[in-house]
Amino acid sequence: MRVPTLDLKAQYDTIREDILTAATKVFDSQGFILGKTVQDFEAACAEYTTAKHAVGVSSGTDAILIALMNEGIGHGDEVITTTFSFFATAGTIARTGATPVFVDIDPRTFNIDPALIEAKITPKTKAIVPVHLYGLPADMDPINAIAKKHNLIVIEDAAQAIGAHDDQGRQVGTLGDYGCFSFFPSKNLGGAGDAGMTTTMDDARAEKLFKMRMHGEVRQYVHTFVGGNFRIDALQAAILHVKLPHLDSWTEGRQRNADTYRELLSERGVLLGDTVEPVEGKGGVVTPFVPEGYRHIYHQFVLRADRRDELMAFLNEREIGARIYYPIPLHQQECFADLSYKTGDMPVAEQLAKEVLALPVYPEMTPEMLVYVADQVAQFYGK
Repeated sequence: MRVPTLDLKAQYDTIREDILTAATKVFDSQGFILGKTVQDFEAACAEYTTAKHAVGVSSGTDAILIALMNEGIGHGDEVITTTFSFFATAGTIARTGATPVFVDIDPRTFNIDPALIEAKITPKTKAIVPVHLYGLPADMDPINAIAKKHNLIVIEDAAQAIGAHDDQGRQVGTLGDYGCFSFFPSKNLGGAGDAGMTTTMDDARAEKLFKMRMHGEVRQYVHTFVGGNFRIDALQAAILHVKLPHLDSWTEGRQRNADTYRELLSERGVLLGDTVEPVEGKGGVVTPFVPEGYRHIYHQFVLRADRRDELMAFLNEREIGARIYYPIPLHQQECFADLSYKTGDMPVAEQLAKEVLALPVYPEMTPEMLVYVADQVAQFYGK
């Protein structure tokens, strides 16, 4: 049986006519840049995320970059972030000329460990960029308390977490000064290409963001600061607006699949329980931890697995799209060698980078697919 990492066509087939109708309206109008199509989608996103303002941008990467630029962060500044994330989290910081300062992660949530942040603050620190990794919100209350104490900006990287919330029901993207979302095609809410969104609860920040995405233009051909070309395409906005009403049901499908995996893997005797110890040699897997009351949207269903690389090869040979997110922590990336981090500086992230493995979890999976995946994991471990 073939179980791909993700099946975008299966999702598209269910909404094909609506997508084509929305795209045709944009072509008929010939309004490809901003305009009402984008405004309507921004309003819908603001309502969905409970943010006061939502600014459509060109990608999830640019959603972070524009937030950093909006705060004037650049050369000589430092920005604290997690070492365990997609590259854009740190790459955007470096692109402004600022220095990314990496912090290790919590071994259960995979998110930045708030207890380690304050020790990394210097007079040059301007912001903290926590990541809601794999769809699970970071522990934002202590992060915000540290930021308030030291007068720092908080920019949430919520690229993988639209619709996730904490145990108080607060949506990601509204818990810091900015929220940054990606609509890359493989995201839970994915476009037909690159697109993103930056949210804020602050009127002045929102006003500047709208100008920032238009080269800093305050009115036609008048620029009071240097921005960038960060506009979301109207076609992307139209397509995403069609998909947005389906997002919660798709998320519920991912959550059901995650729960089913837990049951199936438990029945097959390959679960190791809620351990933070290394899993090498223990003959099984650890499933994702979710704090009580949190809404995990399962952009990825990420195991910690004994003999991870061998398990991935075993599953891939059986046409199961298991993948690693992420094999190299950011502090160990070659492009950041000048920052002088060394192996052992971030022991939790370094250990988890050897253990994490994502199983397919997309909502269109059939019960037979889930059973097949669980059976193959069990077979690998001789269960």
